This record gives sequence, structure tokens and C-alpha cells, in this order.
Amino acid sequence: MYTKPRIDLQNAQLSITFGGELTLYTIAKIQKELDIVKTYSFEELILDFQSVGFLDTAGAIFIYDLQQYFQKKEIPVHIHLKDELQKSTLELVVKNMQSAGKFKPRREKGFFEKTGELFYEYYTGLLAFLHFFGQLFTTNLHYMTSLKNIRFKEIAFEINESAIKALGIIALTSFLIGLVVAYQSAYQLKIYGANIFIVDMLGISIFRELAPLITAIVIAGRSGSAYAAQIGAMKITQELDAMKTMGFEPFAFLVLPRIIALIITMPILIFAADMMAMLGGMIVANVDLHITVDLFIDRFTEVIAAKHFYVGIVKGPFFAFLIASIGIYRGLMVKDDTQSIGFNTTKSVVESIFAVIVCDAVFSIAFTNLGI
Repeated sequence: MYTKPRIDLQNAQLSITFGGELTLYTIAKIQKELDIVKTYSFEELILDFQSVGFLDTAGAIFIYDLQQYFQKKEIPVHIHLKDELQKSTLELVVKNMQSAGKFKPRREKGFFEKTGELFYEYYTGLLAFLHFFGQLFTTNLHYMTSLKNIRFKEIAFEINESAIKALGIIALTSFLIGLVVAYQSAYQLKIYGANIFIVDMLGISIFRELAPLITAIVIAGRSGSAYAAQIGAMKITQELDAMKTMGFEPFAFLVLPRIIALIITMPILIFAADMMAMLGGMIVANVDLHITVDLFIDRFTEVIAAKHFYVGIVKGPFFAFLIASIGIYRGLMVKDDTQSIGFNTTKSVVESIFAVIVCDAVFSIAFTNLGI
């Protein structure tokens, strides 16, 4: 129950008498009443709590803050309490408030400490990833020993979800990339009268680099992120634990079908990307450089060796393995909160694209040195 405090100012002595209850629910109203006191001029303050029926820790903190405020102004404060219970409550609060003030602020971490923590985080992440790879390979070897262990139905489902449904966006993206690359190149080639060399440039660049990279990036953003989100949601809802309890191996039911499906379909998707990108380049060559379709195809068959096509196709399974394994790994790393799903899904896309670019660079160096 709230009782308005009584304020009495006599001979430079201010007396404030409290009544009712001094609790968390009443101190806000009391504080408003006492705001006017801070404008008074006095030399001594008396706080009388003998009429207070109940005092909780919030009220005791209010008393402590009030006392500290006037003591900083060098005004003596005298507190009159009702009984030992109020006294012990106020002493407990004063003790804890004073001890809390003794804690030193947390020092800011130095450069070497931050660097060490960062390297340790990456080190533990690498160990977890290697553990995932080890478990993946051991499970793969175990289940590949017999055709009965291969889950063809799940693989076919993942082929449809991860590849066939992605064929449209990959074809459109590749077609536009072929258009853009051909259009930008045509402007430079016309200056030197080397129009026909657009066929050489398109064939080599698209077959060897652009089509595999574009396909891998689209799949990483579409299927890799879906793997991370799906498995992460299953982990949060404890479906993975339920599978283990029922005797099902999650790697055999969830991991291997996705990886195998993507490895099978990535070369097919790269082939589709090759065809659509070359179609886009052929259209620009015909419209902008006046190279007929027959001339384009004749030049193409003459100068573009089959090895350039095979180089791009060979990269497909490696890109697929990296994208699928990173997406699944990130899904397994999801914690028990929805924010973790978004974080790991984002990281799966970023890490997959980075891994694909690094793998592509390794292939480029290796094939160049081998003369392929």
C-alpha cells in the first residue's frame, strides 16, 4: 500500500517520514514526491522509516541511493528504522552494493589475445570438420560394400530436389553470363577486326572456368544452404537423436544420399550450363559481330578441343562433394536455437563458395602445369 511521505523543513533540518510499504511497486511514486526535496536548501536530513509496514530489497536500494545522493552533497543523513528486520535488510543491500563497486571493469583484450582466440576457434573448427570427414568416409566405405546398403530411393529424391529443380535457374544464369561475356568481348574484338576469335574465347573460358564456377555457386546458394537448414532444423527438433535411438544411422539416411546425388548430377548441370552459355554467346556473335551460326559452329569444332569440355566436367564431382559436405557439416553444427540456423546456413554458403574457388584454382594450376 502506498502512503505519501511527509516532508517537514525546520531550522535547516529536513525530516522525511515514510509510511505504508516501501517496495518495488511504491518507490516510483515516492521518488516523484521526493524530486522537489532536491531543490530545498538544508544542512541536515532525517529519514524516518518507523511507520513503514514492509520494506523489501528494492526499497532498501532506494534508501541507499537516497543516502548516497545527499552524502555526496556533504549533507549528514540520519536514518531511523522500525526494527531489526529493516536494519538487516538495509545492511544486506549496503554490503552488496559496496562489494559490487569493488569489481574492476573487464580489461579490453589485447591484439595477441584476440589473435590467439581467433586461431584457436579456427583450430577447433578444423578438428571438428576433420572428424566429420573421417566419419563420412568410414560410413561411406561401410555402406558401399553392398548394393543393399545404398538407398536408391533417397538418392533419386535428392537428385530431383537438388539438381533437376535447379536446372532452370542454372540454365538462365549461364545463358545470361554467355550473353554478357560475349557482348563485352565483342566490343574489344571489333576494334582489332578479330571478330571470329570470340568463338575461341567463349569456348575456352566457358567450358574450363565459367560454367563450372557459375553452376557451383548457384548450387551452393540453393542446395548447400538447403542442406544446412534442413539438417539444422532436424537437430533442433531432436529428429537426429530420435533416429539414433531407433537404430538408424543419420549419416546413411541423411548425409550420403545428398552427397551422392549432388556428385552424380553436378556434371550434368555443368553440361547444361555449357550449352546455354554458348547459346547466349552465339546469339551475341550473330547479332553484334554478324557471325552466322554455321560459321560459329565450324570455328568452334575447329579450335575448341574436347579436353576443355572434359576439364570443366571433371571439376563437377569435386565441387559437388565440397558443397554438399560443407552444407551438411554446418547443419550438424547448429545449436539449440533458431538464430544458429541462420548463422550456419549463411556460413555454409560462404564457405562452400570459398572452397569451390580454392579448388578451382588448384585445378587450374594443376591442369596448366600438366599441359591440359
